[in-house]
Amino acid sequence: MTEPSLPKSYDAVSVERRWYAVWEEKGYFAPAGKNEAPAYCIMIPPPNVTGSLHMGHAFQDTIMDALIRRRRMQGARVLWQTGTDHAGIATQMLVERQLEAEGLSRHDLGRGRFLERVWRWKHQSGGTIVRQLRRLGASCDWKRERFTMDPALSHAVREAFVRLYDEGLIYRGKRLVNWDPVLLTAVSDLEVVAEEEQGSLWHLRYPLAEGQGHLVVATTRPETMLGDVAVAVHPDDERHRHLVGRELLLPLTGRRIPVIADEHVDPAFGTGCVKITPAHDFNDHEVGARHNLPVINIFTPEARINDQAPEPYQGLDRFEARQRVIADLEQAGLLERIEPHRLMIPRGDRSKAVLEPYLTDQWFVRAAPLAEEAIRAVEDGRIRFIPGNWDKTYFEWMRNIQDWCISRQIWWGHRIPVWYGPDGHPFVCNCEEMVYENAAEHYGQAVELTRDPDVLDTWFSSALWPFATLGWPKQTPELAAFYPTDVLVTGFDIIFFWVARMIMMGLKFTGQAPFREVYITGLVRDGEGNKMSKSKGNILDPLDLIDGIDLESLVAKRTRDMMQPQLAAKVAQATRAEFPGGIAAFGTDALRFAMAGLAVQGRDIKLDMGRVEGYRNFCNKLWNAARFVLMNVEGQTIAPAGLPAHTLPDRWIQSRLQKVVAAMDGAMERYRFDEAAAALHRFLWGEFCDWYLEMVKPVLYDDTMSDQDKSLTRRVMVETLESALRLLHPLMPFITEELWQKVAPLARRGGVTIMRAPWPVVDGSQENPETEAEAELVMAMVTALRNVRGEMDIPPGRRLPLLVSGEAERIACLERHEGLIGVLARLDSWARLEGAVPDGVATAVLPGMRLFIPLAGLIDPAAEIARLEKSLQKLEADLARVTGKLGNPGFLANAKPEVVAGEETKAREMGEKRHGLLEALERMRALQRGPA
Repeated sequence: MTEPSLPKSYDAVSVERRWYAVWEEKGYFAPAGKNEAPAYCIMIPPPNVTGSLHMGHAFQDTIMDALIRRRRMQGARVLWQTGTDHAGIATQMLVERQLEAEGLSRHDLGRGRFLERVWRWKHQSGGTIVRQLRRLGASCDWKRERFTMDPALSHAVREAFVRLYDEGLIYRGKRLVNWDPVLLTAVSDLEVVAEEEQGSLWHLRYPLAEGQGHLVVATTRPETMLGDVAVAVHPDDERHRHLVGRELLLPLTGRRIPVIADEHVDPAFGTGCVKITPAHDFNDHEVGARHNLPVINIFTPEARINDQAPEPYQGLDRFEARQRVIADLEQAGLLERIEPHRLMIPRGDRSKAVLEPYLTDQWFVRAAPLAEEAIRAVEDGRIRFIPGNWDKTYFEWMRNIQDWCISRQIWWGHRIPVWYGPDGHPFVCNCEEMVYENAAEHYGQAVELTRDPDVLDTWFSSALWPFATLGWPKQTPELAAFYPTDVLVTGFDIIFFWVARMIMMGLKFTGQAPFREVYITGLVRDGEGNKMSKSKGNILDPLDLIDGIDLESLVAKRTRDMMQPQLAAKVAQATRAEFPGGIAAFGTDALRFAMAGLAVQGRDIKLDMGRVEGYRNFCNKLWNAARFVLMNVEGQTIAPAGLPAHTLPDRWIQSRLQKVVAAMDGAMERYRFDEAAAALHRFLWGEFCDWYLEMVKPVLYDDTMSDQDKSLTRRVMVETLESALRLLHPLMPFITEELWQKVAPLARRGGVTIMRAPWPVVDGSQENPETEAEAELVMAMVTALRNVRGEMDIPPGRRLPLLVSGEAERIACLERHEGLIGVLARLDSWARLEGAVPDGVATAVLPGMRLFIPLAGLIDPAAEIARLEKSLQKLEADLARVTGKLGNPGFLANAKPEVVAGEETKAREMGEKRHGLLEALERMRALQRGPA
């Protein structure tokens, strides 16, 4: 043996940084191969330019990168298209906060200078997430990186808008929209976060305009009564039907409003009388349209009361106005009662402000005509959701789709390509120069035009991502080669935001579905199963798991933006309890393998730090195994290819390799990354390292073995490791590249990088079920003998005598491999059992075979009895404490279910251990007593 060329320990950080730089510099991420090779393309969901890496990214990007690396090794021309999204509202909010800290607003700068400021921020600070993706090992083609506001993509956005407008699929109309009074823009239904909150239900008296009496209406938003235009009752409501057609005097305003009948009213809610405010409620807007009622908007864009309301309320914030209205109604004797009431409050997902239904001019896409073909594409199998249950969610939304509000009242984004002439006539054009020519032709002279100030919803440009990044509307070679793409990997939360809209736009503009499969991932949750969020303070940065972080830095990171000191203190305390020593550096490969191993289809991931640490140990195990191989192969004779292996360990590991190749192919094709990781871990740790490398030591180190046997074993050993590294590469790219560079030349495998080495294929000639069965019997014998040694506490260095009985073929197997079994189980001798089983033996039972180990002289019964009794005494005390706790009704009533379950598991395991100790004691006492 010689000292291997591999260092003694694996330095993940240096290896990962070094190899990523090499891969990118050499251009290995770009599509390669012959033109006739099949193309394979994945579009990365473009992360926000303002974003930073979180566990969801780490999970999804691990999956995408694994798919990409495997297809690349299979010889496909592979493109993983990357880029970032301009994230209109998020980016504008970020830069506006910077200006606010300087005592400025965007209006102080004006639109032009503000956009310059945003672009400057983008070039200086944007793209952090892209740099972090590199640290994850993402093998995207960075030379093709795109930004949704690149000139080419902006051209595609304008072209799509113009085409849809020309076909009547985009229109401008005055509609009720979700309005964000902080951001001063409309937001789509999908950007509304509605959560139940505690509120009130106010019961207000509306007097009859003529005669005596009043109606009582119940409302959760009393300030909007200033814009009421009617009160509605159900036409079948006997209590109020006689008042339909009468008029009420709207309190605080002096206006007269009618009582109308409409089936929208729920007679069981409140008093059965509903105030109708068409300008500030979506349902009321529909009722008003049915009854031809006026629409009175009482809010400014900032949600203050405007001049449509009585003068005392003008200028008040909506919530200030609420208090004033209630006070004035109470003073007038028109407030009947107030009840506590839980209700859904709509908030903007960016600003967190309470949204208002607001009547304003906006641009819309007629979604229903586009949805028809998008529905058919999933129905007829052109697009397949994985897991399949997600198509039901898709159909439910698509079959009830509403028109899509695509205009936003902000400055950062794709400005709507519409200009207005002096008389308001719209000119829609992809090219600003041409629009003035069109206007001059329309008016017969040159005129001044005013451009629409709004920008497009960020999701409009994102919907074009799969084909716009490939050059559309031009018919480029990339578009022809890589579109439609193969699979989209994304979360369920953006099926509507993004997936459905990409399908609609892809079918509309290219005639083809943008991808063939949609793999929907679950959420990555913390170790307790809670959703990770900044507000909970349980966020984990993937880079902290990769490179490590000290405790105080972790606490500071988790509490940095918390405005509530009590919450920050609670999070700090929880973090110190969970990570008392900070987080160790696990490396990228360990994190990626953990993500794959936890990726059970259809389930959220509970991030188990123990699993991540375990896979770091797996890296170290693999590293040490490679060192052992190199130590025994470098500088030694290696048998040429073609000579068949003939030792049992060599034939067994070759056959097992074929099984793991097949398992990997099946798992990856079915997107069962958990099964792929389990198969690789089982093979490399359990079979190659723990068994095979131990079984070949007698061949390599026994001077009686022939040189040919040794050279054959060296070849099988290095070839198996080299093949396994290629199988492992998609999930653990860095350590496999580092080891492959050392191992591949010895396995006579050419190539400059494992990234482009061929993917292993099953070699049927090496599949050998009979050899596997024989090796399993050998391993079962060795395991049984090792278990006896452990149970009886026999020192590892003591060699064991062995007696056997059983079926002839089983004993024949022992005879054929007695040298191997003797070394692995440390046997002194073995013989067939003749006659009755002697006293004082330990027995191991295998199918068709029994193993007997005479214990005389191997252990001191008295000392062993004393040791077992001491262990039993301690165990019984511990068991009594646990059973006492489980017998305490107070504990069972107050403890969390998972805590109770943990104590029950502990009690069960202790009981099993107690049973084993009692059996061992009885054996020792029998041995001490001697023959009866």
